[in-house]
Parts: sequence; C-alpha cells; structure tokens
Amino acid sequence: MAPVNYFFKNPAAQKVREETRVEERAEMILMILKSRGLQVSDSVRLRVGTCSDLNQLDVWLERAIHVTEATDLFDDDGV
Repeated sequence: MAPVNYFFKNPAAQKVREETRVEERAEMILMILKSRGLQVSDSVRLRVGTCSDLNQLDVWLERAIHVTEATDLFDDDGV
C-alpha cells in the first residue's frame, strides 16, 4: 500500500508554508533595496517586515527593482 501524505494537506502545514513564503518575500525586498545601495529606514524595514499579504509583497518586490528611494515602494498603496 502506498503511503498517504496527509501532512502536506494539513492546515497547519499549509499555514507554515505560507508564513515562510511571506518571510522570504520580505527578506528579498529588503535585500534588493540594500544591494541597489538604497537607504532603508527603520520604518520601511518595519512596514515590509510586518506585512503578511503575499500579494502586496509581490507588488513591493517588483517595485524594489525600479524605485529610486525605498519609501517609493509604498506609492499608490492607498495608505
């Protein structure tokens, strides 16, 4: 009989994977900004680090490649 892989469908496991993706995405954003030589203030670091919306992080990730200042990540976010 083949093993059953219920762990991957377990809600707790799915939540851990989602949290990991969020954390990795936030780290990528900050790494891109830093590698581009942009100043990253504590407020930018805090806002990116506390965001749990993967879609929003994806938007910021794309912007991180082109912005001229780290705070420009948040332009047009309606906040």
